[in-house]
Order: sequence, then structure tokens, then C-alpha cells
Amino acid sequence: MKNNADSTELEKAKSHIIVEIIEYMPNAVVSKTIIKKSTGNITVSSFDAGEELAEKISPFDTYVQIIDGAAELNIDDNRYMLKLGDGIIIPAHTKHKFNANEQFKMLATIIKSGYEE
Repeated sequence: MKNNADSTELEKAKSHIIVEIIEYMPNAVVSKTIIKKSTGNITVSSFDAGEELAEKISPFDTYVQIIDGAAELNIDDNRYMLKLGDGIIIPAHTKHKFNANEQFKMLATIIKSGYEE
């Protein structure tokens, strides 16, 4: 699995269609940064069918919304099947993992308030 990340932000004060910011790449997870600040970031990612992100734990709450396709998300021992338009908050300090049973794109927002417990 390749994981391509573009750390440059999108151009400010310019309209865009979120689902068209990033394309699917064969056998890859691709990410594009929309906004990256010390207080948090917004990223759009595409997953080719069969790809997954390794299980991880974030110190911050993360909001994800599916903007194309459908995704399987595991949070601790719970499995969620997310479809187009679905959003969910992944709580801070929980194990989570994404699986692409089909292609999907998601928008992820992390806000680092500094007051996390």
C-alpha cells in the first residue's frame, strides 16, 4: 500500500468541489491537506478497494465524513459501515482502523484545542 500525502494547503478564497480534489490511485491510499494549522487540520483521502489504514490511536477527537463510496470503520471493538454522507466522531484515545471494501473518499477534521483529557 502506498500512502501519498500532499502537505500543501488548498488555495485560499477559491471555490472547489470537495470530492474532485483527490483522485483514486490503484492499490493506494492518497491524502491531500486542505488546511494544516498547529490547532488542527482538515484532510481529504481516497482509498482504493482492498486498502486499509493500520490501526492507530489519536490524542484528539477526529470527525470523518464519507464523501464518495462507503467505508468500514472499526473503533475499539465496534464496527461501523459508513455510506455516502455519513459522518462520525472518532473519540480521542481510541483504537481505530479503516477498511476499504470498495473505493471511498473521506473528509477528516481534527481540532487540537489543548484541553483534551
